[in-house]
Amino acid sequence: MTQKTLTFEQLGITDDDVYTQMGYHGETPDPQTKAETAAVLSEVSRWLQPQFCFLVTAELPASLNIGTIIERQLRGASGYACFIATAGQSFEAYQQRLKREGDLVATFIADAVGSVIAEKCADQMEHTLQQSIDKLGWHHTNRFSPGYCGWHVSEQQLLFPLFERHTCGVTLTDSSLMLPIKSVSGIVGIGEKVRRLDYSCGLCSFEKCFKRRR
Repeated sequence: MTQKTLTFEQLGITDDDVYTQMGYHGETPDPQTKAETAAVLSEVSRWLQPQFCFLVTAELPASLNIGTIIERQLRGASGYACFIATAGQSFEAYQQRLKREGDLVATFIADAVGSVIAEKCADQMEHTLQQSIDKLGWHHTNRFSPGYCGWHVSEQQLLFPLFERHTCGVTLTDSSLMLPIKSVSGIVGIGEKVRRLDYSCGLCSFEKCFKRRR
């Protein structure tokens, strides 16, 4: 098991990352939105402690039904890394405070920032994973999460027990929602014969996937 706590600076978040998540897609927000986005990022940067963890296994549990799309993408893997990445409890508390205060603009911006944090944290997980397998001459695939590419979100209930409660503080509701909400989980294939490729959105029917925004 590998677990790591990051700083805000290590995530390398840019304003454009947040604007894209907010739906601007290359356009420039109005000055007020830019100022409020900067304020949220400045606030978060002072106390944020995102975390990731991953474990490597030679085989996935037979009960795990990842679907044919992901199975094809993982073909040739010599092993698998199961991971969790999260913006953390402090960020969850921050979002809840903004909602209680009724600050709708800041709440909207924080929601976008949280999504970016979770994905950037998962990016750092991939980087650390690659460093750990470099000595073997191995590579890794894209990461795949329950809820995407035909892998049902309820399979979180089969994925999480693999971590034996070492989940960076992330828990599941009965409906398989992760808490803190701004968290990402999934699997990555590793081995000599696999590669990280561009996400093939044509293979997946999920129109709201964040990867389609890139």
